Amino acid sequence: MEKTERIKYLIIGNSAGGIGAIEAIREVDTSGTITIVSDEPYPVYSRPLISDLLAGKRTIDKLNYRPFDFYEQNRISTIFGNRVTKLDLTNNTVFLDSGQKIGWDKLLLATGGTPIVPPIEGREAGGVFTFTTLADARAIDDYIRQKPDANAVVIGGGLIGVSVTESLLNRQVKVTIIEMKDRILNVILDEKTSSMEDKAVRDSGAEIITGHTVSKINGNTHGEVYGVTLDNGSVIPCGMVIIAIGVRPRLELVSGTDIRVNRGIVVDKHMETSIPGIYACGDVAEAYDFVYRENRLTPVWPNAYLGGRTAGLNMAGKETDYPGGTNINSMKYFGVYIVSAGMIVAPDTTYDEIITNHEDIYKKLILKDGLITGMVFSGDVDRAGIIYNLMRDRINVESFKQSLVTDDVGLLSLPEKVWRNRLATAPVVNGIENSIN
Repeated sequence: MEKTERIKYLIIGNSAGGIGAIEAIREVDTSGTITIVSDEPYPVYSRPLISDLLAGKRTIDKLNYRPFDFYEQNRISTIFGNRVTKLDLTNNTVFLDSGQKIGWDKLLLATGGTPIVPPIEGREAGGVFTFTTLADARAIDDYIRQKPDANAVVIGGGLIGVSVTESLLNRQVKVTIIEMKDRILNVILDEKTSSMEDKAVRDSGAEIITGHTVSKINGNTHGEVYGVTLDNGSVIPCGMVIIAIGVRPRLELVSGTDIRVNRGIVVDKHMETSIPGIYACGDVAEAYDFVYRENRLTPVWPNAYLGGRTAGLNMAGKETDYPGGTNINSMKYFGVYIVSAGMIVAPDTTYDEIITNHEDIYKKLILKDGLITGMVFSGDVDRAGIIYNLMRDRINVESFKQSLVTDDVGLLSLPEKVWRNRLATAPVVNGIENSIN
């Protein structure tokens, strides 16, 4: 009988969550065996930066999230370019598509998300891409080199769609964005900042069509894209289509198992699933959201790393609670600087909105009972981290809320008792944008 290799810590997924777990485990356990498995063939890279690669602003080596010797220095066994096909929870074993079997003592599921590709007729045509991985960026880059005159249709006006649009425009590709809602970036921006970004995108040369969907991708007799048909029957010629509707949690591994799933894998305050010894983090996990005070999907890079770190500490025996995350986005697309977090629109009249809006600066806070529940800053985002940490730490700001949207807001703008406590977290405050990008 073939012997199954057994690993103390097995991590499935080689992005921010997996790296956070590795670093946390090694702080506690310097010798326990760790294996990380990924279906991508690359060392860990920063996914938010693949747009810079496509735009020609970075080379692949400049996408690295950690040094090339990271795995060696941390004594990590890596299995890259290999997909896990099955979990055997009875025997604590995973099966890989290579035929290899690996047993674990502790398991972390950091499998991330998978692009949403609706069942549009013609989606299998040549020239149709998604845009979430390094492989996607390289494939689009190769296609542009082969067909530099091909116009592009981007299906989806969310963060992925706007990101790839900016990259394509940098490559002199004409772009039309198709967004089914009435405005772009509607999930992460309010109407004001969405309008600002819309203008910047159009001014850069892209066309935006809202309130419509693509009903068909048209391919020629060679199976190559030559246009798309919208739900109103109009046809837009193009030689390339990027499906950028969003991502959903990658749940196929846990489907049919006893691991509890809602929209994502449900975890507790230790990032542990319903099965003891199995943890989850990142885009695949429903973890605690400190704004909504319930488990939610918060698929952003900083939350993935923090969730992975929390899981790693607990896997190694150091009991640690996940402090919670929330949706937070820092954007620098088309010259418009925006930071948004938590709620972007007040859900009802029991919430307050504090707004300042002049020239190119827009700041909005959403509050309930003196607690910040959401923020949108544009134009002047340098101090956004101060506001984010007040929101995260549930500081009652009722007595000084108006000062938080002034141009000169800073730590010393806060009551003395508050700013003295803030000094202890100054590196986090000042690093909000870097932690996202």
